[in-house]
Amino acid sequence: MYKFIGMLAIASLATFAHAQDAKPAQSTAAVKASAAKKTSTTKVAEKTVKVVYHVNTDVNTVPAILNNVRNHLNADPKAKIVVVTHGPGINFLIQDAKDSQGREFSGSVSELASRGVEFRVCNNTLTSRNIDPGTLLMEAKIVPSGVAEVARLQALEGYVYLKP
Repeated sequence: MYKFIGMLAIASLATFAHAQDAKPAQSTAAVKASAAKKTSTTKVAEKTVKVVYHVNTDVNTVPAILNNVRNHLNADPKAKIVVVTHGPGINFLIQDAKDSQGREFSGSVSELASRGVEFRVCNNTLTSRNIDPGTLLMEAKIVPSGVAEVARLQALEGYVYLKP
């Protein structure tokens, strides 16, 4: 009888010891899961946000739009921003363009371009309005179609769409 009780006690201790050994393994698994979650969060945070600002409104809306772009970059300096223009939205990218209050745009465009912002102008608009491409600010790049460029950036390059 004492042998049986002794064996039972040894079996209980072995089970208890095994259970204690299992806890650190679970704890290690939880630590690994937590570390993986932190790593994935870090990877998301490290990704560059790509944004296309769609501009097809007249020059009087542009100071606020350029301010939005500037604020965006101040909050996220690594953001990749492309401003796509067509229709009346191209007007601020023409040399010597001013809004109704006499504000010029070339300085703001130049400053934002130096921070990595790209400005794209619709060739269809240039053609339909008989605007000489040579009159555009040097920061402006001509694309075949403004709306097609917005769609391409979203569908093929993963840009987020903003319409200020």
